[in-house]
Amino acid sequence: MKNKIYNIPGLRQKIGIFKDRRHAGQVLAEMLHEWKDSKAVVLAIPSGGIPVAVEVAETLYLSLDVAVVSKILLPWNTETGFGAVGFDGSVWINQEYVDYYRLDQPTIEQQTKATQKKVQRRVKLFRGDRPWPDLQNRPVIVVDDGIAAGSTLRVAVQALRNTGATEIIVAVPTAHEESLARIMDGVDALYCANIRSGSQFAVAAAYQHWDDVDEINADKMLASYRDRYSRPVKTDG
Repeated sequence: MKNKIYNIPGLRQKIGIFKDRRHAGQVLAEMLHEWKDSKAVVLAIPSGGIPVAVEVAETLYLSLDVAVVSKILLPWNTETGFGAVGFDGSVWINQEYVDYYRLDQPTIEQQTKATQKKVQRRVKLFRGDRPWPDLQNRPVIVVDDGIAAGSTLRVAVQALRNTGATEIIVAVPTAHEESLARIMDGVDALYCANIRSGSQFAVAAAYQHWDDVDEINADKMLASYRDRYSRPVKTDG
């Protein structure tokens, strides 16, 4: 399974194929059926990945947690990033973007520090004082609502390796083909229902209904799932 990309050929290059994030999670769950009721853990990327991950975990009867990562944003743009910060403090800087946008060192440091504070705050919000799950010898399924440039997934994988994960599967409803290729070597398998290529790419284009998922609602989704489906961790299967 190492470095294998799984997709749905009939959905390639198409847009508007998911009704919403919940529907996207249902499609992903069908692709990931072999892990149903296993010792695998689903880790959501907040905030947009949480409703997708909740649907995957619920359908497959798996444990659910979060892997907090965030893009390091350009100071003049709330969407475009030039790197990312992980929950364990991992930092990745995209030097190509730094050069393209002519970012100086003080700007890089300022934006990185701001992102580190954001990540620390979100870790407290989404995880509280709960102990980090033991990820050794346990499949980890990382779920987000899509991959554009791929910086957040890249750092998430790095942080998970640093914390002991030995088998990492990335599962997303939609992604740019080049971005998948860039993170492929760091994971054991990639599941992406809708692969697209081309110079113009937006994760939102794969969805009929798209809106931002705020932190409060995302945290409520996680708490609701834990209340409804709290269960002991499987040690085999």
